Amino acid sequence: MRIRLGTRESALAMWQADTVAFHLREAGHEVELVPITSEGDRVLDTPLPLMGGKGVFTKALDDALTAGAIDIAVHSHKDIPTVMEPGIAIGAVMEREDPRDALVARKDLDFLTREGGLIATGSPRRAGQWLHRHPHHRTTDLRGNVPTRLRKLRESDWDGAVFALAGLKRLGMEHHVAQVLDWMLPAPAQGAVAVACRDGDTAVMEALNGLHHPQTAACVRAERAYLNRLNGGCSAPVGALADIVDGRILLKGNVLSLDGRDRYDIQTEGSSGNPEGVGIEAAERILERGAGWLLGS
Repeated sequence: MRIRLGTRESALAMWQADTVAFHLREAGHEVELVPITSEGDRVLDTPLPLMGGKGVFTKALDDALTAGAIDIAVHSHKDIPTVMEPGIAIGAVMEREDPRDALVARKDLDFLTREGGLIATGSPRRAGQWLHRHPHHRTTDLRGNVPTRLRKLRESDWDGAVFALAGLKRLGMEHHVAQVLDWMLPAPAQGAVAVACRDGDTAVMEALNGLHHPQTAACVRAERAYLNRLNGGCSAPVGALADIVDGRILLKGNVLSLDGRDRYDIQTEGSSGNPEGVGIEAAERILERGAGWLLGS
């Protein structure tokens, strides 16, 4: 079967696309890579929340799928809005890489113990959690692909920047990590790669079966249900991480203010057979605790 694979052109996106293509070719399929530039790749001087959030990285590929120009699109799963475009479905979720965030320091870690530290990140979630832990620090916006952000950090007067550990690992840049941030909850679906296709395209769905990792998919579904119930299109910092232990999904979630001063946390568990239910329950409980005002609800 011939499959046209749409992908963004960043180094990380191409790594993901090449990995999917490799597995499909191993299964006997012919794969053509089709590079597509998203709005998020074109506009690098505007914070993501002001551009509309996650969809800026996926809409161009969704449009190509809908138009029939490609057969599948490969995404970092965390970039996909929790409400899919009509006619688009997730055909496979690949096994997750380490979902944690990591600190890359420009020089050393001495700034962690002093006031006035300056951390770069384009993520309100990361900024909120950083400022909650380090209230005497400041954050500044940082956009671009992984190599670009590393270069900007080297050329700046910032003390450090926060990256997804999965991306650094996949690009062979893990040596830049100064500290893994075990205390920081990642974005829902961080570290997972999703393959989207046209809803109802049974031939493509069947071809993607071998790439699908059910445990990762269940965890991601719980995290995304949590985000969706919290009106995940908003710009408030929301973190979530699920794991499966003895057939149960354990989900940790939080909601923070943009300045990190206000924080709500939740932890819940439920059957791995109902991941969405676990995510929705966690969201309902954190809203009951009063987190809604941080989300505009």
